[in-house]
This record gives sequence, structure tokens and C-alpha cells, in this order.
Amino acid sequence: MNSGTSHRQERFTATHWSVVLAARGGESARARAALESLCRAYWYPLYAFLRRTGQSPHDAEDSVQGFFAVCLEKNYLAAADEAKGRFRSFLLLALKRFLGKERDKARAGKRGAGQELIALDSLTAEQRYALEPAEHLSADKLFERRWALTLLEQVLSRLRGEQAASGPRDAFEQLKEFLLAGGRGTPYAELAARLGTSEGAVKVAVHRLRQRYRQLLEEEIANTVTSPEEAEDERRYLLAVLSR
Repeated sequence: MNSGTSHRQERFTATHWSVVLAARGGESARARAALESLCRAYWYPLYAFLRRTGQSPHDAEDSVQGFFAVCLEKNYLAAADEAKGRFRSFLLLALKRFLGKERDKARAGKRGAGQELIALDSLTAEQRYALEPAEHLSADKLFERRWALTLLEQVLSRLRGEQAASGPRDAFEQLKEFLLAGGRGTPYAELAARLGTSEGAVKVAVHRLRQRYRQLLEEEIANTVTSPEEAEDERRYLLAVLSR
């Protein structure tokens, strides 16, 4: 194995699956921190799925809270197996099984004397859901789309943090439009005037920003799979989901 291949393989050692393994540890501080990490990444796609199935905003929030609580209390994640497919697919199936078992039980909000496992912003969640496409995407397809968009949001957030640490934040906010649609909106000359720089400098900045965006996107995709081959499949699937 050459050094390039070795480096690519190393990138896949700290994936969502490694977080799952840590979350299997029960009620330890490390397990809880791992589970909270997964919650932050997946709670809104699961919330959107539940809303599309017909649950009210309150019930959908309770169901997500209850599901994550059971993941910790009953070690649901012990059944997760990276050899059986994508983690998001396992998670959605686990949620469906949870709903079947919990249908006739007390709502998740009553579990643990009303204490929340994760602090979810229900208002923000419902505001986001109100902006979902009006066309009738199935609940499963909406979950996949929200997963894809959440992944892109994480990439953009990382890039924003990097740019804030190395230069004026306003510059990134002005230039990010060149990342989101893959095209060109505001003319370079106009942006240069806003930022007090040259048109050539703006072109260079956009080029570098796009390069770094692609690198971070590859890293985020790598976090969800276990091999470079799966990453390529996932990249194609991501583009297909976003083009629907």
C-alpha cells in the first residue's frame, strides 16, 4: 500500500461509527458525550421525518427525545453494525422500531420526570420544517434530503469557523454565495468594491474557498462511511438526493 492510499484509509478511522462504539458504553460520561454528538447531527432529520408522517410539532419533539433517551438507557446502539450499511439507515430503522414499541406507552416527555436528554430548540425546528418543500416528499425521502442538507450545513459551519479565525468574517459572508449554488451571483468587481480589495484578489479568494469547501465536504462524507470506496458512492448519492 502506497503512502497516499494509507493516508486515505487513515481518514476513515474516526467516523460516525467510532462515535457509535463510544456511545455503546451505557451511562458513562464518554457514552453520553458520544450520544449527544450524534443527536446534534441527526435530530432535525429525524424530527422532519416524524412531522412528515403526521406527528404534531410537540409529539415529534417528544418522540425524538424519547428515542435518544432509549438509545442511552437500553443501549439500542449495541445493534449497530457498520458492516450492514450506512449509519443513517440504521438510525431511521431504529426510530421506526422504537415508535412501534412505544405507541401504546407513555410519551417520551414523561420519561425521566420531564427532564430532557438533549436541549432541542423546538421553535427553530418547526420554523425550519415550515420551509420544507411543499411537494409531497415521502417521510423517508425527506429524512434523506434533510440528512444531506445537514451535512452541507456542517461543512459550511466548519469553513465559517476557519475563515473567522484567519480573517474578517464579513469577507466569508460575502463570498459564500459562490459555494452554495456552485455558480456566480454578485459580480467580482462589485464584491471587490464592498470588501475594499481588487477583483483579482476576490477571484483568488473564491478559488481557495471552493477548494477548502470541497476538502471539508470530503472529510464530512468520510465521517459517515468506513472506506474510500463507500465515500465515492456516498458523494454520488448525496448529489442525487439534493437534485430531487
